Amino acid sequence: MRSTHNIVVIRLMAAIIMPASIWLCACSATPPLPLPVNIREADTIDQLMEGAIQRDLLAGGVVLIGDRGGVLLERAYGKISCAADARQMDIDAVFDIASLTKVVATTTSVMKLAEEGKISLVDPFKKWFPEFKKQGKDDLLIMNLLTHTSGLHDFPMPGINSMQGAVEAAASQKMQFEPGKHFRYADINFILLGELVRRVTGETLDRYAAENLFNPLGMVDTGFNPPAERVLRCAATLNEDRSPLVGLAQDYNARLLGGVAGHAGVFSTALDLSRFCRMILNNGELDGQRVLSERAVAQMTAPYFSGGGKVVRGLGWDRESPYSAPRGNGFSEVSFGHTGYSGASIWIDPENDIFVLLLTSRLNFKNSGEINQLRSDLSSFVAAHYIPAVKTTKIARHYD
Repeated sequence: MRSTHNIVVIRLMAAIIMPASIWLCACSATPPLPLPVNIREADTIDQLMEGAIQRDLLAGGVVLIGDRGGVLLERAYGKISCAADARQMDIDAVFDIASLTKVVATTTSVMKLAEEGKISLVDPFKKWFPEFKKQGKDDLLIMNLLTHTSGLHDFPMPGINSMQGAVEAAASQKMQFEPGKHFRYADINFILLGELVRRVTGETLDRYAAENLFNPLGMVDTGFNPPAERVLRCAATLNEDRSPLVGLAQDYNARLLGGVAGHAGVFSTALDLSRFCRMILNNGELDGQRVLSERAVAQMTAPYFSGGGKVVRGLGWDRESPYSAPRGNGFSEVSFGHTGYSGASIWIDPENDIFVLLLTSRLNFKNSGEINQLRSDLSSFVAAHYIPAVKTTKIARHYD
């Protein structure tokens, strides 16, 4: 494992300390270009994270900032759980990424099936789910579930401990609005999309995502239901009774469904997720391995409006909605991301070639405003300090 607290990976701070002539020479080298950011500026990230730990918002966490070329900064903070004897957080810690599952596993799998012509995003949902026939849901499309405009809503699942039971309950519920008309975030949309992957391919979501996404991208520590050796590296989450969960999905419905569900259940590391983000910034390809077409990435992250234009979503991804705290101030209008209940978040800005990852062992779930403020403050800092630095680096390369 790599070392713990205050580990920082920053590609040199040469522009600040080198003469211009030396800086331009350095830019001609084969390795990734130096990022001209004063290391002292990263102290602000330390203050944000350590303040959150002191307020008992988090036991600990990992922050990673990167661009399409690689990691710009990666740091670990605090401890792996709130237990008195908990070890220090490590940048290799494995986290329950909760609703990031929706974009990292489910949306990307659905887009791959669409790219291959196995489904169409405008397929009537009843084509793949005959349970929805004669239920007044003929206008429901796959795209409506991806944008949370299905009109479906979440419901208690303790008595529904199977995927088939969840499908039948969703099919029989009364629609809250006509599909495509309004935005309402609901886990059931992605529970059904995870089952769609199985019905189309014959493989469960965990196997399909591993074979077609995680393994090709070299995301070696990412998947559902982590094996025992990976559980040893897992950061803890809290159960409803505040008892620790280690290596088990925090989401109760995901656990009811065996730990594999389209809305939650993936475990991953910051480094693995950085590879996923870099693939997105590289239009579906990483290190010569293509997992999505450029067209699929563009379609997945394009804006889809609902609620009179007040809410803007991608397919799976968030762009501008009540859940957009990780966008902060300063990221471009084309940026997108997602959050997870465990405290995780991703925000990607292709216009400025930057992304921010936050993975945490979250302790305070009563006040969502606090975790959202942390996400926003982190992204605002990155926009203010890293985006100008990245642009400076690219100018240096252009004139080399």
